[in-house]
Amino acid sequence: MRIEDYALIGDMQSAALVGRDGSIDWLCLPRFDSPACFAKLLGDASHGSWWLGPSSGGPATRRAYRGETLILESVWDTQGGTVKVIDFMPPRHVSPDLVRVVEGVSGTVEMSTELRIRFDYGRIVPWVRRTDGHLQAIGGPDSVWLHSTIPLKGGDYKHKATFRVSAGERQTFVFTWHPSHEPRPEGIDPIDQLGQTEAFWTEWVASGSHGGPWRDAVVRSMVTLKALTYAPTGGIVAAPTTSLPEDVGGVRNWDYRYCWLRDASMTLDALIQSGYLEEAGAWREWLLRAIAGRPQDLQIMYGVAGERRLPETTLDWLPGYEASRPVRIGNGAVDQLQLDVYGEVINSLYQSRRHGLPPNEHAWQLTRKMMDFLESGWDQPDEGLWEVRGPRRHFVHSKVMAWVAADRAVRLVEELSRSGPSGRWRALADRIHAEVLRKGFDPGRNTFTQSYGSRELDAALLLIPMMGFLPPEDPRVVGTIEAVERELSSDGFILRYPIAEANAVDGLPGGEGAFLACSFWLAEAKARIGRKEEAIELFERLLSLRNDVGLLAEEYDPRYGRLVGNFPQAFSHVPLIHTAQALS
Repeated sequence: MRIEDYALIGDMQSAALVGRDGSIDWLCLPRFDSPACFAKLLGDASHGSWWLGPSSGGPATRRAYRGETLILESVWDTQGGTVKVIDFMPPRHVSPDLVRVVEGVSGTVEMSTELRIRFDYGRIVPWVRRTDGHLQAIGGPDSVWLHSTIPLKGGDYKHKATFRVSAGERQTFVFTWHPSHEPRPEGIDPIDQLGQTEAFWTEWVASGSHGGPWRDAVVRSMVTLKALTYAPTGGIVAAPTTSLPEDVGGVRNWDYRYCWLRDASMTLDALIQSGYLEEAGAWREWLLRAIAGRPQDLQIMYGVAGERRLPETTLDWLPGYEASRPVRIGNGAVDQLQLDVYGEVINSLYQSRRHGLPPNEHAWQLTRKMMDFLESGWDQPDEGLWEVRGPRRHFVHSKVMAWVAADRAVRLVEELSRSGPSGRWRALADRIHAEVLRKGFDPGRNTFTQSYGSRELDAALLLIPMMGFLPPEDPRVVGTIEAVERELSSDGFILRYPIAEANAVDGLPGGEGAFLACSFWLAEAKARIGRKEEAIELFERLLSLRNDVGLLAEEYDPRYGRLVGNFPQAFSHVPLIHTAQALS
């Protein structure tokens, strides 16, 4: 299936991808970054999957989330009748549970299920036994139980069942993970948990503020972002998947199941703007724990509990999504220098305080320490926000975000009564600002450039007015917006920067799709310079790229008319929210 054929379910500690055909092809337990027990997404059924649907097969006739929740309902209309499969993961109590409920809607439908449990990304075939009529699978540290109202028969390293469901009937399946050395976990009532899960999501959405003509798209994005938070710590992952390719069949395959400071800061800003301060408080506490230590040791990403060691390795036994190899876990970019994250973090701390989060002395001391580092380190070359694997450069966006860090530190002192050397920081901001205007702007073309002395452009330059570096009406801003649209457009959508064949900055072979966040940035930038009709037209085009349940991947490839990259991607849903708010 294509990437857009999947829907997301999750419990704010892990997540699963459910295909249109009723197959769960990706699930990592017990955390987002744990080894997968269903890894068909990056291989085939033998690497773990769980199919449930009419015996006749085929994709669901229609599917949707129940109301404003993360409960997926897939419906099949067959010759014999209509049947619904409800998939969800209840907010976790002790053990993670995945629940599947089959409901007969009309007539009688023959259903089938086929379960292949694998551990360690499809490498370990577990030992499966039946206890009290239920299945238990054990492999090393992992164990899962399947409690079902339908008995499954084993053979050929899989378990299968065929059954009939008539109108008004229900059959339930509960898949529960726990450490293999611990006692059997306590079972749950799947129907009771269905009601509790619906109530949880409905109440959470209602606690925020949502409005405007694109409310449905904004709420679905908000629910997706909430699903990507790791509830025990407050960390926020960039995506629940690894190695979904940016270039199908190519090598641009990365593990996004970690907490990027940039992505998390942007996600937090979107949540704050809609009134979700509890998430802001939890993230601030996660941040203080994760980056405790010397500011020069700040990493661009951490594990969901704040882990620092995220070594990048490859899983050679997996063929990859549509032969996109290698399949990677871990992320080597963890060791990169990306100066913009200092600006993202300090801006996020400022915005959360401005919107009502109580002051925190430890957070302020952290801000001061980061500013101490930036005062001497802002003028270093770095790898930039796109995590290029070519040589370091003086990226303009990185310098702009260093200015943001200094500017927001000053505001924390002057607007929010913190104690600090605001005069010195203001002088630093002015120095950075002047250098960017002098070295990062091409007056002949009336545009800012990707890095000092380069002619290439970068879609991150669209953030200059959003960050307040220059006002939207400034001719240099307007010129940059026009240049980015002219030179980085692919079928009306925006590339991050010139692809590898034309620009060796990223140090990788092959091309990639249009980056959806960049396209949303263009729409918001157009709105800010008064071109609202153009902005709305582009925004509506971008919304049309969402799949049938409102989800977006990292990129869209106009060459093939499909979504590419890890899915769903927080970095795509955050600017959707911001653009909708700007246009409303």
